[in-house]
Amino acid sequence: MTDDQTTHFGFETVPEGDKAGLVQGVFSSVASKYDVMNDAMSLGIHRVWKDAMMDWLAPRTGQKLLDVAGGTGDISFRFLKRAGDAHATVLDLTEPMLIEGRKRAEAAQQEDSLDWIVGDAMALPFEDNTFDVYTISFGIRNVTRPQEALNEAYRVLKPGGRLMVLEFNQIPNDMLQKMYDVYSFNAIPVMGQIITGDRDSYQYLVESIRKFPDQDTFLEMVKTAGFDNAKYRNLSLGIACLHSGWKL
Repeated sequence: MTDDQTTHFGFETVPEGDKAGLVQGVFSSVASKYDVMNDAMSLGIHRVWKDAMMDWLAPRTGQKLLDVAGGTGDISFRFLKRAGDAHATVLDLTEPMLIEGRKRAEAAQQEDSLDWIVGDAMALPFEDNTFDVYTISFGIRNVTRPQEALNEAYRVLKPGGRLMVLEFNQIPNDMLQKMYDVYSFNAIPVMGQIITGDRDSYQYLVESIRKFPDQDTFLEMVKTAGFDNAKYRNLSLGIACLHSGWKL
């Protein structure tokens, strides 16, 4: 790989080697208010989306989950509550996010079933065929090379394992997309300034959504990684989308 390869950081073009550090800076800055901002930005609907993710995933007793870009643990907590006797590993590139997650009441209640690990989605520190389930929720658009993250997901899943990706996406209606863009670009950075004191990080997050591949393009990436029976479901008209695939 040459040194002159670039990628996007929001609407900026940056060297690939710089993106991970920039993303870490964003999430380190907002970690302490991250959950509050999620509620404010989505009017609480992110909770409905995450519950829909669990409904489709249908966690089962005995499963081992790897929750990548797992941040403050939202997905892992939901998974363990539904699965009963199971185990979740929360992996995130940004340690302050994991620290905030460990402060939550659910973390203490589920302590014996949880691991918290600092790590990179593109180079997972696990052996092949380790996990039953791999989830990444609102995180894959922040990865420098999403295809490599999907390839790694396939590698660490056991045969019969399940991938599930929850991510912001594109509304398949131009008028509604324009209305949503007006809200996103005008309201969300202002909320970020008011709630976290950090407008720039939320400007980046809004821009990063617009740079992410649309549903069908991302579906092809899931298939390219090797996943079978790959499909997606739009949530809230396509503002968010769930992608699912199986390692068969």
